[in-house]
Amino acid sequence: MDKIARMRELGELLRNASRAYYQQDREIMSNLEYDKLYDELEALEKETGTVLAGSPTVTVGYEAVDELPKERHESPMLSLDKTKDVNELAAFAGEHEVLLSWKLDGLTVVLTYENGELSKAVTRGNGEIGEVITNNARVFRNIPLNIAHKGETILRGEAVIRYSDFEKINAEIADEAAKYKNPRNLCSGSVRQLNNEITAKRNVYFYAFALVKADGVDFHNSREQQFLWMKEQGFDVVEYKKVTGAGIPKAVQEFSEAIVHNDFPSDGLVSTYEDIAYGQSLGRTAKFPRDSYAFKWKDELRETVLEKIEWSPSRTGLINPVAVFEPVELEGTTVSRASVHNISIVRALKLGIGDHITVYKANMIIPQIAENLTQSGNLIIPDVCPVCGGEAKIIKSNDVESLYCMNPDCQAKKIKAFTLFVSRDAMNIDGLSEMTLEKFIGCGFIREYADIFHLDRYRDEIVTLEGFGDKSYNNLMNSVEQARHTTLPRVIYSLGIPNIGLSNAKMICKEYKNDLEKIRRATAEELSAIAGIGGVIGTSVEEYFKDEEHNRWLNDLMKELELEQNQEPEGEQTLDGKIFVITGSLEHFSNRNELKELIESKGGKVTGSVTSKTSYLINNDLLSGSSKNKKAKDLGVEIISEQDFLDRFS
Repeated sequence: MDKIARMRELGELLRNASRAYYQQDREIMSNLEYDKLYDELEALEKETGTVLAGSPTVTVGYEAVDELPKERHESPMLSLDKTKDVNELAAFAGEHEVLLSWKLDGLTVVLTYENGELSKAVTRGNGEIGEVITNNARVFRNIPLNIAHKGETILRGEAVIRYSDFEKINAEIADEAAKYKNPRNLCSGSVRQLNNEITAKRNVYFYAFALVKADGVDFHNSREQQFLWMKEQGFDVVEYKKVTGAGIPKAVQEFSEAIVHNDFPSDGLVSTYEDIAYGQSLGRTAKFPRDSYAFKWKDELRETVLEKIEWSPSRTGLINPVAVFEPVELEGTTVSRASVHNISIVRALKLGIGDHITVYKANMIIPQIAENLTQSGNLIIPDVCPVCGGEAKIIKSNDVESLYCMNPDCQAKKIKAFTLFVSRDAMNIDGLSEMTLEKFIGCGFIREYADIFHLDRYRDEIVTLEGFGDKSYNNLMNSVEQARHTTLPRVIYSLGIPNIGLSNAKMICKEYKNDLEKIRRATAEELSAIAGIGGVIGTSVEEYFKDEEHNRWLNDLMKELELEQNQEPEGEQTLDGKIFVITGSLEHFSNRNELKELIESKGGKVTGSVTSKTSYLINNDLLSGSSKNKKAKDLGVEIISEQDFLDRFS
């Protein structure tokens, strides 16, 4: 592993350890191990002369400004001439070697380093004048704050936000009209924030694509050598292929196949001559440099017929219109659905069932309607929610009309409940992410928990959904079938009863000998008498089972399940009445849950914090200065190692 890669690995390990210790009150490594890794990182930073953004050895303070100052670029940042024709791109290269790289879809930023330290970051702006965003660049996820080269260094790159982070940020925004339309818009706003604490939370990444200046370095007239040098300094560089004109078609095909798997947004490719002097000798036009040429994906249009609009409710109450059309081949895959986003777009396209439409994949990924050739406008917008049957109403916000379900108890709004239901400690059903559940609920496949065990009814529809296919469907159904065989504590936990965790559920089931009907009839007073179950939990359970719909859902669910018998063995309950806290890394168990399950199987209880009621704190680092160790010593709680636990209680 090279030194920069090791520094990135060490930074991630140390950040995770700090987050666990200071924010989650848990330890994932000992102080000794942390200090050892910290010293290794510090030594590598001194050896390489590079300090990466986010390094635990430096603290970048957050700062807010009243406005972003503007600054003129030393040399104009010109746009690139572009084509959608692969043959034209090949002709540009001819017999010359070129570097063919991703054209990232974010915000171009120029970085300047003086004496090895980041001194300035400026946006492209209008190409002549950009905005100074130095404080924001310091909190990008992956740029070096210091580099080994001490001469003046200037480079250009693209700031981007990954699709995965874009989706997470949008998922936290309840108002559909306020959601960001694409990663580029989000990135542009994030990079140009007046408060760089907001920038830091947006997970902005920087990928270098051009070296403007590096005093005193001889690159032997090679653009690739510049790329390799930037990597050595600690920068992430855009992925590239070195080819001649003859190799362009194959390289473009390889990039086009890769784009569907990328987590970063790209809207094309850039071809730049490998021979720096040759490229510079070509000069420039009034608008474009002649040493580079951009290739934009040619939108492949297909004509098809609109069969129906599915109205898909989300957790926010928004009912999204999804166009379903006769399947067509686009960019090598079969496409039959495309989101229409909102009522304003439905009306602008004048959609109607049976209309002839053209469709394409934006950036070769996202299916979209390009044009409505018929424009019948006969589509009827529903006034009831397709999931719950409640009132659906068009609401206008920021000049955008959207359809919303007005029923606060709509199942589609209960997406978090279904997410808990399928989670690992509950029914443990792989393949049903929150996004997939939202999609299935919106399509009407799932209305209550039991419906998950009948998804096979919708096989034909599921395999045509974006991101699904025969393999994904089969994997999901295998997981669903495995989930039928479970335990009553898992079922109780999966219901999402307020304040009930898996360990509480196990205690209740043990008390009532896995008799579900007795649990349903139990009063708050009776439940609170169970050791470890207080009045708050008891009341939550009683109130839950008073609800008629909750009981109906549970009755339907139990018809689908096979519960293990004798789930709580009455064997040696050697830990009955003992309370444990587990902290630090483990050696004999793969994770804390495994040790926790062993303790609970022997009648013990595991909690998350040390109190006067704690019997033992399990920590392999007996001399650790952690908060849990200190508290245990203050309270007189015995601290034992993992091996001590096994010797005494196994």
